[in-house]
Amino acid sequence: MPSDPKKNHTQPKTIYLKDYKEFPFNISDLYLNFDIYDGYTIVTSKARYDLKKDISASEIFLHGEDLELIEIKIDGTLLENYNQTQTGIDFNIADNDSFELEVITKIYPEENTRLEGLYKSSDTYCTQCEAEGFRRITYFPDRPDVMTKYTVRIEANKEHSILLSNGNKIEEGELSNNRHFCIWQDPYPKPCYLFALVAGDLSHIHDTYTTKSGRNVDLYIYVRHGDESQCYHAMESLKRSMKWDEEVYNLEYDLDIYNIVAVSDFNMGAMENKSLNIFNTALVLADQETATDQDFHRVEGVIAHEYFHNWSGNRVTCRDWFQLSLKEGLTVFRDQEFSADMHSKDMQRIDNVTHLRKFQFSEDASPLSHPIRPDNYIEINNFYTMTVYEKGAEVIRMMRTILGVENYHKGADLYFKRHDGKAVTCDDFVKAMEDASGVDLSQFKLWYSQSGTPEIDFKGEYDKAKQSYKTTLTQSHKTPLTIPFSIGLIGANGDDLIETKTLMLEQKSQVFEIENIAQKPVPSLLRGFSAPVKLSSDLSDDDLAFLMVHDSDGFNKWEASNNYQLNEINRVIDTGIVSDIFLKNYGELINSALSLETDVALMARILDLPDISEISQNHDVIDVDAIFTARLKLLAAIKRTHKPILQKLYKQNKTAEIFSITPNAMGKRSLQNLALSLLTATNGTGCAKLAKNQYDNANNMTDRVAALARLSDNNSEAREQAFTDFHDRFKDYPLVIDKWFSLQATSLRKNIIKDIKDLENHPDFNIKNPNRVRSLYSAFAFANPVHFHAKDGSGYDLLKDAVIRLNKINPQIAARLLTSMREWRRYTDDRQAMMRETLSEILRIEDISPDIFEIVSKSLNA
Repeated sequence: MPSDPKKNHTQPKTIYLKDYKEFPFNISDLYLNFDIYDGYTIVTSKARYDLKKDISASEIFLHGEDLELIEIKIDGTLLENYNQTQTGIDFNIADNDSFELEVITKIYPEENTRLEGLYKSSDTYCTQCEAEGFRRITYFPDRPDVMTKYTVRIEANKEHSILLSNGNKIEEGELSNNRHFCIWQDPYPKPCYLFALVAGDLSHIHDTYTTKSGRNVDLYIYVRHGDESQCYHAMESLKRSMKWDEEVYNLEYDLDIYNIVAVSDFNMGAMENKSLNIFNTALVLADQETATDQDFHRVEGVIAHEYFHNWSGNRVTCRDWFQLSLKEGLTVFRDQEFSADMHSKDMQRIDNVTHLRKFQFSEDASPLSHPIRPDNYIEINNFYTMTVYEKGAEVIRMMRTILGVENYHKGADLYFKRHDGKAVTCDDFVKAMEDASGVDLSQFKLWYSQSGTPEIDFKGEYDKAKQSYKTTLTQSHKTPLTIPFSIGLIGANGDDLIETKTLMLEQKSQVFEIENIAQKPVPSLLRGFSAPVKLSSDLSDDDLAFLMVHDSDGFNKWEASNNYQLNEINRVIDTGIVSDIFLKNYGELINSALSLETDVALMARILDLPDISEISQNHDVIDVDAIFTARLKLLAAIKRTHKPILQKLYKQNKTAEIFSITPNAMGKRSLQNLALSLLTATNGTGCAKLAKNQYDNANNMTDRVAALARLSDNNSEAREQAFTDFHDRFKDYPLVIDKWFSLQATSLRKNIIKDIKDLENHPDFNIKNPNRVRSLYSAFAFANPVHFHAKDGSGYDLLKDAVIRLNKINPQIAARLLTSMREWRRYTDDRQAMMRETLSEILRIEDISPDIFEIVSKSLNA
């Protein structure tokens, strides 16, 4: 008889890479039948299990969580002796090397607030199976190395008019009692994390794409009724992605249909399920009235990311979850390069690196630091991290730099050809690169196993007699890594003296000499951010001021400006005085931004001061109040000194009547709103009037949100008028109301904690909706450091209360909120004490989830 699963409860245990064992059975085909009823769903699964050659097994374990088991049969005979626990079932198979297993379970999608497995979002049933959601649907080996072909039958009431799953639709029909069915078959083997199902009353837009070999592919985007007009940017992004992958990677789409479904309740951004991508609405819907320029970019980038997974993740997948960066790091790199080709390489690189430093460097500096291929975890959902994704992409980028573009693509071709239809490891990817290029990457592979951000010290020396430039690079890390360090040398007139040269640092310290340099140069260091490292150098402020005007590398032009501004902010922290020389140089930048020939998007980035989180990364001990005060003082000095030319810059870049999302149009809006932020930095009456005027006259969401953001800190009547109008105007657009919540959560007003508590009780707030949770709590914890780290600890108490509520509702989202405290040891003593106590209180939660337990225990014990 089955055992009582309640008696088998255990504390969360650690999973180790070293314990990986191959699943002993092949599963050639899997048949799934879903009978969807109001309140519950019956799932029937049938599959044949064949023992692999040279492997013996006397029992089998199948994952399963929160399942009501109705019956289980082997070769048609009811199985009565099995052991059922909270994590699955196991039973003896004796000498049976081949058998058919049939499992019938009952699940309750309407009650599934974890949003893993099959759940209901509004009136739509949908799935999220990555990483381990399939075990909440039926008993099955829920692991990425078990790949099989799926046939799926879905039956539901006719009000759920759209029934979708992976692959091709092979049959559909009507049934009695106002029900209907649909059968889908996927011809490609896949792991269960890529399984998907959608059933709901949805509308759609349709388009087609003709592949380079001449096949026509039907493209559908499904949304709630009324949202169709916001889908066309996503559709164009999909077609551009398909074309780019053919041209750059020679990879063609392999089915005749590609479906995207947007749902409002989703823990992640999107999911690459084979031929049926399920997206958070935030990453599909975009038009002039409801989406900012940043939203347009994010939609395009994530649409591309999930499409690129069709090969880098689906056709070739990861053997185990420790290899997650195999698919995610590679695919992030691919989507970054796509976005760079669609827009501006410099802008894309600046945005990528800013994001990396803000979040991944922070992760590396915390007790949660881990390599891109970790060797252990408690809850796999906690390893969908910036390290695995963003640092993983940087590792792929470095590999391309080392091998060269041609050899890199030869390696990618070999990788996809060699491993098509297989579940493989990071080592397999590197081996394909080595075999295609003939380059030994054994030392480079240390990037996969070493955590932390390497630190590089640069010293340069010009030898006038020898006309050479000597570079000394020293790396501080556990074991020396292979680090590609790109450098340029610039002459006094601003011309490049050499083409960008990449130095290969492989030892703890190396000296490189560049010959035939006729004059003393200013070095342009780590061009294009050629490696994810922290760099210290002997460059002076004069050198940085020179580079931010003359460097031909757009990224390094911005980098020089950013470092110059960081130096000034640190001086203001130390002395309380803003330098006249800094203000003069900053004014010259504003004047150059007025030139009609300027790159407006780049100038907007160059003029934008680093935020508190970026400044914090350069401090051993983070004093939020000191950083905030110094930054505000610098902003006020800039406004006071350069108000007339800032006003001119603002007017020159005012949005045109005809809206466009061309790079130049987006750049002009960015520069206009940067000028607005500087002109309203002091939050006076005139500031409120200027921002309110922009809000009232805006013809797009970018300008409207920028104005509202500048009003959010103000205490004027204009602020209340604008926020009331914004809510009333967009109350039927959930994604825009998310912005309304976030703008208030990031306000610097003194009564922010009360404001957030009021918002918790607002009729539009729903703690079960991840987007709404992120819009309030994540915005506060990650983007409002001044009040999150309030001296009285009220910000920490607010987060603690939210995490405790979410522990049983959606622990995955709760765990992500807690990463805002991962660097608690780097703050001032008073903040450290309060954060440590907050984490300790959370650790004492009754029935704490594995997700939260892992984040808190590792944060406290490291």
